Amino acid sequence: MYIVETRTKASRIAGIAALVLLVALIAAPLFASRSMIQDLFFILTMLTLAQFWNLLAGYGGLVSVGQHAFVGIGAYTLFGAGILWGMDPIAALLICGVVAAIIAVPTAFFAFRLAGAYFAIGTWVVAEVVRLLVAQWQTLGGGSGTSLPPQARDFIGVETIATLLDVRTAAARDIVTYWLALALAVATIGGIYWLLRTKRGLALAAVRDNIEAAKSVGVDAVRMKWLVFLVSAFGTGIAGGLIYLQKGRVSPDAAFSVTDWTAFVIFIVVIGGIGTVEGPIIGVIVFFLLQSLLADYGSAYLIVLGALGIVIMLFAPRGIWGLISARTGIQLFPIRRRLRRAATSTKPTTGERHG
Repeated sequence: MYIVETRTKASRIAGIAALVLLVALIAAPLFASRSMIQDLFFILTMLTLAQFWNLLAGYGGLVSVGQHAFVGIGAYTLFGAGILWGMDPIAALLICGVVAAIIAVPTAFFAFRLAGAYFAIGTWVVAEVVRLLVAQWQTLGGGSGTSLPPQARDFIGVETIATLLDVRTAAARDIVTYWLALALAVATIGGIYWLLRTKRGLALAAVRDNIEAAKSVGVDAVRMKWLVFLVSAFGTGIAGGLIYLQKGRVSPDAAFSVTDWTAFVIFIVVIGGIGTVEGPIIGVIVFFLLQSLLADYGSAYLIVLGALGIVIMLFAPRGIWGLISARTGIQLFPIRRRLRRAATSTKPTTGERHG
């Protein structure tokens, strides 16, 4: 008798380490400085964006360069809900995802008629169109943007955290958004990992590797593309709303920045390892370290990022984690199915006798 399993010894150890790390991250506001909390918020939100782009391109084969459209839509939905409807920003975060997914529907109708580089360019064009339309929304500041009103800044949990931890309101606001970013990152990684281990995950990999072969064995390729595109838009929209909730101010050029929310995200996934759950985690750490070390050097910072990306693509096409995994065989988030012979009992059954 055989048993199908995906877990490995390394994944079990990684699971325990992840739980310890999660507890430490939850408790971080108790001992970390405000600047460190802000840095962790940045890492977690960029990790979330990277995981959703990786789901779209690394597992779905849909290389989009227009994901900043959903970041911007999420940001403006949050501000619109807070300013126009008086809704608490935290309660509006799910609406950010829903609106982004709704915008993704006509985007997909247009983009799915294109393939390869044309698909990538098409998604970027749609993002620019959305940016130009939002810039005409005078109620939310038009091209110059707007800020959250004072009543919207004191969202759920801020006063409670300020009292319990004896910190200023601004610091309490950072702590609440940090915990939300942590919850979103954990839910994103867990949800994607769960999806990849299901039958839909197998179908998604089949569509990415060979769409015609996938169709020949009964996989609905169009349905899988719609699934990952809408899920990615939904999660990216929530992340966009959360990012600009923490910033407190939004403008079209910032919220729809192709550099900040698409180019950097692609860089993170490519250098970390596209098509792996571990890759974006490695990539976002490398990206943050490079940004911290080189941000003061202006254009040289971007040159170093570009040069590193080129070197990784030439000498390690599967990214840093792909190189490590190929040499060591370690998989922290294994999704490959393995057959293992089940242990059989040697005890005699009822009624058996020994001579």
